[in-house]
Amino acid sequence: MTVRGASSADIAAVLALLERSALPTDGVAEHLGDFVVAERDGGIAGVAGLERYGDAALLRSVAVAESARGTGLGALLTARALESAAAAGARSVYLLTTTAESYFPRHGFRPADRESVPAAVRESVEFTTACPSSAAVMVLNLEESR
Repeated sequence: MTVRGASSADIAAVLALLERSALPTDGVAEHLGDFVVAERDGGIAGVAGLERYGDAALLRSVAVAESARGTGLGALLTARALESAAAAGARSVYLLTTTAESYFPRHGFRPADRESVPAAVRESVEFTTACPSSAAVMVLNLEESR
């Protein structure tokens, strides 16, 4: 298995994986350059996306193909995305989830109020239209986690 930055050639496979995982696809193409993918046997087995907004980032689109679940791939992809956020100068990373609220604390995320999210992140497609208003908001302070 190879983990690498996503390229434009991956867009169809990434979108298909997100659709199979019941995750939003809006905004993916615009931010694909900040996504990482796991490639196995010529196909995409996993993905994690990042959207950068100044010193804040949005983690999104963490998905693993059913055949690769339970292997630690989701954790690896999440870690790579968080490393990328830190390297880009992000001080905090936010996410929205309707299904994985118990998963992300193992990566240091904690619940947050929508009002505490920087305006630029709240104006993202994820916050405005792609995810329901009932989605849990979580935050990771990268400065605390170093």
